[in-house]
Amino acid sequence: MMRTSKFNHDAQSVLFFRRWGRKSYSLFLALKKVVAISVLAVVYFLSTPVITLATTQDTSEVKMEYDLDEIEVSAQRTPALYSQVARIVSVIERKEIEAVPAQSVQDLLEYIAGVDVRQRGTEGVQADVSIRGGTFDQILILLNGINITDPQTGHHNLNLPVSLAQIERIEVLEGPAARVYGPNAFSGAINIITRKGGGNSGTVNVSGGSFGYFDGNVSAGVKTGRLNHMLAVGKKRSDGYTNNTDFDELNGFYSASLNTQDGDLNVQVGISEKGFGANSFYTPKYPNQYEATKTLFTSAKWTSSGPLHLSPVVYFRRHQDRFELFRDNPASWYSGHNHHLTHTYGGNLNSWFAWGAGKTALGIEYRSEHILSNVLGKEMDQPKDVPGEDAQFTKSDSRNTLSGFLEHSLYINKWAFTAGIMGNYISGSDLGINFFPGVDVSYDVSEGVKLYSSFNTSLRMPTFTDLYYQGPTNVGNPDLKPEKSAAIEGGIKFSKPVVKGHVVVFYRKGKNIIDWVKATEEETWTTQNLTRLTSLGAEAQVQLILRNRFGEFVPNIDVSYLFNNVDKQEDDFISRYVLDNLKHKLVCSFNQKLVKNLSIDLKLVCQDREGSYTKFEEMAPVGEVNYEPFWLVDGKLSYQLRNVRLYTSVNNLFNTTYNDIENVVQPGRWFKAGLVYELQFSKK
Repeated sequence: MMRTSKFNHDAQSVLFFRRWGRKSYSLFLALKKVVAISVLAVVYFLSTPVITLATTQDTSEVKMEYDLDEIEVSAQRTPALYSQVARIVSVIERKEIEAVPAQSVQDLLEYIAGVDVRQRGTEGVQADVSIRGGTFDQILILLNGINITDPQTGHHNLNLPVSLAQIERIEVLEGPAARVYGPNAFSGAINIITRKGGGNSGTVNVSGGSFGYFDGNVSAGVKTGRLNHMLAVGKKRSDGYTNNTDFDELNGFYSASLNTQDGDLNVQVGISEKGFGANSFYTPKYPNQYEATKTLFTSAKWTSSGPLHLSPVVYFRRHQDRFELFRDNPASWYSGHNHHLTHTYGGNLNSWFAWGAGKTALGIEYRSEHILSNVLGKEMDQPKDVPGEDAQFTKSDSRNTLSGFLEHSLYINKWAFTAGIMGNYISGSDLGINFFPGVDVSYDVSEGVKLYSSFNTSLRMPTFTDLYYQGPTNVGNPDLKPEKSAAIEGGIKFSKPVVKGHVVVFYRKGKNIIDWVKATEEETWTTQNLTRLTSLGAEAQVQLILRNRFGEFVPNIDVSYLFNNVDKQEDDFISRYVLDNLKHKLVCSFNQKLVKNLSIDLKLVCQDREGSYTKFEEMAPVGEVNYEPFWLVDGKLSYQLRNVRLYTSVNNLFNTTYNDIENVVQPGRWFKAGLVYELQFSKK
């Protein structure tokens, strides 16, 4: 770790150090200036192509120049997301997480223009998250850089073992990213980074509100020798905002980090149990649905020091799901609940080294996905008992994925180049070995102004639900082909002391896109490969950081907007997901310090969605209707007094009636209030 002291510097100052400590980015936030940094190296798969031609000395110094107010450093498998990456990366930091009127990851992601969050319930009970017109199955979710994407269905991708109170920041990479993250990073990736244990401290976070809402979190960080431990437990519940929308959730999370001269070891273990009323979640014909899930996740990662940096990772995820079409009083024809159990495990070895022609990164990854079910998969010779249930699994399936990665970065004067490729083989398919290249290019027009362009490709395999699901309203398709996409984008990124943001235009062409479709209202939903789907859009963001220049009582303002037009070759289908993309999304943020220690944060979100859905009344279809545009206003007041923060928030301030997805009506006005107490333990 590098220790610093106060010193004077200007925009041309250069700071050299020999070893990157893989700690937090507090150094950069503290400097609050633009400097050039010569560092040993950057984490594997760094997309920021800013490497100078270096001498082949042991330190292999790398020169970078950033606006340090924006810099984000993450010692994970995911990239270190600096402001000069030649892609659009949205980062929500801890300070913003504490300020905004959101108490779940899903609600927090609503405030990013390029992200579409279609909530079935509320408070993160279940939500479908997509990026730039993709579907909820087309994004990759990572926890501290480790892939936790669910192979059964993307509906479970955000069944996280951590609550929002334990999250340090969230990084969202928009656009295909197979060469960076591997398969299934089809339209983007979201990396959720938890808070690290440091020193001896604890935090208690308790809140309550409308509809019998309660949210409690307790966490503690303890240091024993070189080991830093973090342990957190969270409980969240509500009676529900309407019939059969109650939920009860419990999670626990432990992480440990060991820092040595030879490298760093990071271990994490998380568990989550969740049960919730699923009113009309999957079909409005049967609104009395219920679902219960259990998740176990663990991983270990070692990051070595030295000229050749090696980073081996192993991980395991277990997810159990029970879906009840009838929570009580089942129909006479109902044969029983759906039970699913997935086991996902894998490992990867990443490495990088700097040399005279830049920096080269390479790695290999193996991932195995298995499912046991009484609905999904192929018939088993011998049934197996469902853990904790009076039922048996009768079907199963599995697949293995082997991927290799190669990437090189080079910086020459004001030009920066990064090019890479992923080779991929998936068992049980006739794809053979497929290659997915990508390239990013940027040019520094002036200080704080950058032009960039990128081209990237990706792949997504069908989920087990896509392939096999059989139900009264849905039928899967075991002959589905994998989705493929290619995307190009370009624009300008600017970072000045008072104004920051970007303007970008993107185009994506998809092949064999998977969707649940039907030709008429009376037919059953089936999965099909749509022949062609293209997306042409633009995104813009302007951040006015007025407080830094004009004083603490001047507001900060953030405005972002997404336009996305999706063109499909097949027009005669009713689409359930793919063709129901957001065409317009506007997000406005206003953060103001009112008086000493008291601040307000306001969010305005406007959405206009393409597509239509079959409207139901009294459990019967009454016709096809278009999604109506809507706007929402959320607000939060926070008061800080030493180590106690009090807050009150309101979501959907004007009590707007709206649908994110089909017939699932979202909650109206919802009040919450709570406190956060932070304490330091004395060390004897």
